[in-house]
Amino acid sequence: LERAIQEKVDVVGLSGLITPSLDEMVVVAEQMQARGMKMPLMIGGATTSKRHTAVKITTKYDGGVIHVLDASRSCTVVSAVMSQEKQNYLDDIKDEYTEIRDEYYSTLIDKKWKTLEQAQSMKPEIDWTLVPPKPKFIGNLMIKDHPITEIIEYIDWTPFFQVYQLRGKYPNRDYPAIFRDQRVGEEAKRLFDEAKEMLEWVVKENILQASGVVGIWPANAVGDDIEVYASEERDTVKCKFYGLRQQLDMSEPTYWCQSDFIAPKGVAPDYIAAFANTGGLGCHEQRQKFEATGDIDKAILLEAVADRLAEAFAELIHKKIRTTLWGYAPDESLTLDDLLKVRYQGIRPAPGYPSQPDHREKKTLWDLLDIDRLSEGKLQLTESYMMMPSASVSALVFAHPQAKYFSVGQVNKDQVEAYAARRGESTVEGTERWLGSTVLGYEKR
Repeated sequence: LERAIQEKVDVVGLSGLITPSLDEMVVVAEQMQARGMKMPLMIGGATTSKRHTAVKITTKYDGGVIHVLDASRSCTVVSAVMSQEKQNYLDDIKDEYTEIRDEYYSTLIDKKWKTLEQAQSMKPEIDWTLVPPKPKFIGNLMIKDHPITEIIEYIDWTPFFQVYQLRGKYPNRDYPAIFRDQRVGEEAKRLFDEAKEMLEWVVKENILQASGVVGIWPANAVGDDIEVYASEERDTVKCKFYGLRQQLDMSEPTYWCQSDFIAPKGVAPDYIAAFANTGGLGCHEQRQKFEATGDIDKAILLEAVADRLAEAFAELIHKKIRTTLWGYAPDESLTLDDLLKVRYQGIRPAPGYPSQPDHREKKTLWDLLDIDRLSEGKLQLTESYMMMPSASVSALVFAHPQAKYFSVGQVNKDQVEAYAARRGESTVEGTERWLGSTVLGYEKR
């Protein structure tokens, strides 16, 4: 902010990738107000929303706050705030955000909740005679420099086009049908050919490397949490994955938590798998070379390709867990289309996302898999629980055939208090910060 004042900048922009960024943006807005800054503040990034901006940030800064849906629209916003119509534009935004804020607070009044105890009593009934067999492998395994050529076979190309804002209209929305779309088809095909060409170069010159760590461990559910054990004796708890349960009263018969998919302690011996992988080793170094020569388009394309490789590698690792490492689905015979449509047995939710939105769970996974040591520091977790290289994926693997993807949604104060207590925290402040306003169903103090 001091540098922004020194340089007399026209606009300040903040971009947030994960939930803790949201609170940091509020702090920045408060600091800008305290310094008497007047330039507009643009808010964007994957974790942000117009509602969060209107409710949490706009009220902290008087210089004008604008949520920008994606980077391609920032030019339009900057043009507006640099024009003679700046004040009218900001006034219109302010009026719109006031309406959003009023609507948000009215919904808080209307919300109905199950108490945590009620939600727990309505958890799904799982058939524990279907507990998956004992894994063929228990412990951690480092997968180093896996051949990119095999990973390429598992690439889902649809999200690649979304990076470039190329969206075909139904029925030509997804790859490869997008090539037939009258509006974006030609551009999508040109981009796809460039990506394939870059992949050939990446393989030939060994530009990117793919590595990962996989672990399978004995585990049982204890309430809403999952105990992971150091051995088959199950007498030493190696770590614990904490769970959050659906709580917003939507008149549903069941309220889900990820611990529901692991057999309760004393019912049956069960297991959990986890992995973390990257397709982006070498990406940062090559991107710097591209940027030094002004090849920005190639730098962006390389990152997009690395992201696709990371996701494809996760798909491949999960398949190997199901068919060989754990081996609970040894006869699986699914096409790539089947895999992308989640027709396999079990699920692989990522810590910090809908079924467990607390990013701190990533550190538990990290330590369980001994990633720092096994990857020799090549895979890293930042203090805000972001994986590096950025083209990386992590997940827990649940094998039970009744396991399904779900979203926790919002939770109420009683659950946040119980959850923080189970984590050994004396207050709810840390949990409230990491869950953020999208998950908290109440106004924190």
